[in-house]
Amino acid sequence: MLTSLYRLLALAVATTTLALPVPAAAQDFPDRAIHLVVPYPPGGTADILARLLAQRLAERVGKPVVVDNRAGAGTAIGSKFVAQAAPDGYTLLMGTVSSHAMNPALNRGVGYDPLKDFTPISRVASVPFVVLENPSVPAKTMGELIALAKARPGQITYASAGAGTSNHLAGELLAKAANIQLLHVPYKGSAPALADLLGGQVNLMFDLQVTAKAQIQAGTVRALAVTGAHRSSLLPGLPTVAESGVQGFDVTAWFGIFGPAAMPVPVVDVLNRHLVAVLKSPEVRQQFAAQGAEIEWSSPEAFNIFVQSEYTKWGGLIQSKHLAAQ
Repeated sequence: MLTSLYRLLALAVATTTLALPVPAAAQDFPDRAIHLVVPYPPGGTADILARLLAQRLAERVGKPVVVDNRAGAGTAIGSKFVAQAAPDGYTLLMGTVSSHAMNPALNRGVGYDPLKDFTPISRVASVPFVVLENPSVPAKTMGELIALAKARPGQITYASAGAGTSNHLAGELLAKAANIQLLHVPYKGSAPALADLLGGQVNLMFDLQVTAKAQIQAGTVRALAVTGAHRSSLLPGLPTVAESGVQGFDVTAWFGIFGPAAMPVPVVDVLNRHLVAVLKSPEVRQQFAAQGAEIEWSSPEAFNIFVQSEYTKWGGLIQSKHLAAQ
């Protein structure tokens, strides 16, 4: 008798559970415009990729996706704005390796925690750097460059867009991984850094592959390797730094979509599903490739693990080198 009663109760609970409606937050989402914050000025890679993504995402969800540039403080202004927004899915961030792995480790006063204050939604893309060398340097491969740096500790110079930027930290990571000493020469932006590389005032530079390709084709620089884990589809003939003897070396300027912390899981799932569908589009892949970006979608869980690993990697390097924002 009791057994039969328990079975009836269990059946009733199961039936009720199956009949529960999809939460209104997900069922009706989105019912208004979504704002995609880019923590950089207009015109850069993050902005261009965000605008391409916003256009296609708007077509899928049937609501506007408005790109909102909030630049400044090394990505901190835009990132903090999103971290403090309502966690309803209507304010998102085009986060990057700088906003979530480098800047918070360099500057503890950024005003947000990159791991606790955001909901990772999906990876979007990555852009590897190319190790560029002035042709006057007597090293024609990455292996020869490392050997030269060991023979001349602290004499091989490399330019960057400024202290704490991704191409600065790429050089710091190479020096640590290859056990060599390089002399960092910071500039106020990538353009003057590249100009001095071309003029021979510095020996090396880590440059994003789109701008690097133009210089490589012009014959004004020597390309030694790409910094990603895999060879680049844009420059397939170049080996990776890892292939060249620095095992495990993997540095890219990566991009991903975040929301504020504590977003409802159903809303995160809706956004992830639409983002992945957009990123799988051959047309979007082609548009991203024109910017030197390789598409990399993911689940929210996988993206969360990736961000944690990147923060650990760059935070450890920054701490070991006693680096700080300038």
